[in-house]
Amino acid sequence: MMCIRLVSGQDKSWNHRANRLKRTALLRLNNSFRRLIKNAVILEPTAEVWEGKTFSGKAIFALRRGSLHCLLYSALTLIASATPLWAEPLKVGVIGSPPFVIQNGAQYDGISVDVWRAMASDNNLQFQLVPQPTPLAGIDAVERGQLDLLVGPISITPARLARPGVDFTQPYFFAKSGVLVHSQSQTLFSRLKVFFGWAAVSSVLVLMSVLVAVGSMIWLAERRQNSSQFPQAVLPGLANGMWFALVTLTTVGYGDKAPVTRVGKGVTAVWMVMSLIAVSSITAGLASAFTLFLSGATDGGIQSAAALKGRRVAVVAGTSGEELAERGQMRTISVQNLPEAVQELVERDVEAVIFDRPAIRYYLKSNPELAVRLAGFNLAEETYGFVLKPNSPLRTTLDVSVLKLQRRHAVDKIVDTYLF
Repeated sequence: MMCIRLVSGQDKSWNHRANRLKRTALLRLNNSFRRLIKNAVILEPTAEVWEGKTFSGKAIFALRRGSLHCLLYSALTLIASATPLWAEPLKVGVIGSPPFVIQNGAQYDGISVDVWRAMASDNNLQFQLVPQPTPLAGIDAVERGQLDLLVGPISITPARLARPGVDFTQPYFFAKSGVLVHSQSQTLFSRLKVFFGWAAVSSVLVLMSVLVAVGSMIWLAERRQNSSQFPQAVLPGLANGMWFALVTLTTVGYGDKAPVTRVGKGVTAVWMVMSLIAVSSITAGLASAFTLFLSGATDGGIQSAAALKGRRVAVVAGTSGEELAERGQMRTISVQNLPEAVQELVERDVEAVIFDRPAIRYYLKSNPELAVRLAGFNLAEETYGFVLKPNSPLRTTLDVSVLKLQRRHAVDKIVDTYLF
């Protein structure tokens, strides 16, 4: 496999000299073949039989001269096939956050950069990487012709596809837009708060009201004919009625009390059916509360994309997250990179950060001490591609390379190197 490296100014001068020498050699070879054809003399008689057909001397000369032309064309084709697809080193812009673009001094690595290196190696392409400040700035540079290509986690969005001066390669990676939110403290009080929220308290109040209502109906129906179990006195009778309703709700059914009147039995039958629904709802609520209690984490009140409307969020300028925030009617603060956005969240200047989910996961893995976490929902599906000019001669070549890399699972291996 060919090693692809950054091309310096000195390397570029050597490439220019090599290309001039190559063109000179091809020109000399072409002139030599032309002299050979021009000086060719046919000394055969006026006619010759070849494969059962008779040809004149001129026809034989024309056939042989055509053969020499074919030989010349074949030689030039073989030499040209050994030359790179692109004569000059490509100016390739690079932008993105880890794990897609990782900068170590002048060296660039990461998922996007490694995928591009594999594509360039397959097509014998030389290139120099040119860092860009934002994705939007890189796309503008491609549109103005300052860059031949832009690599990185560049989302293919309808707004970008609508630009007449840019195009995208086939997607090489599929991701999702994530939301980073505050992670509440892990104190015992914060965990117990889930049991004392308005939802839990209101559920208990509703349950008590239903028990009072059902107990009252049972007592009113049974107090005359079944006074031994449901006394006629208000407080004892009502207490026994609520006790009967509670054991029926929990399906315990001690059997110490039972209705004997038709009205009492009818109320009990309806209450049994309602108890099945009530128990299911209570079980689901308790399971949710215990899950939050054990995890010790909440989403800070942001539990869906709709909850972000009107909230203050941080986005990286020129990214698809900025477009999503504007579409969702959020109040945005634009920053230059993901660490700055996270810092805004940590300092509570914003309530959330919108960015690509794989990049957020990688950042949190590298900074586990931060009191922030990924929300449990996604904003949109993302597809990443490389940016180039419309009708670029590289388009078909790079599309084929992407498909080849995906078919042999080379992209998956690169992703696993950085994410797992």
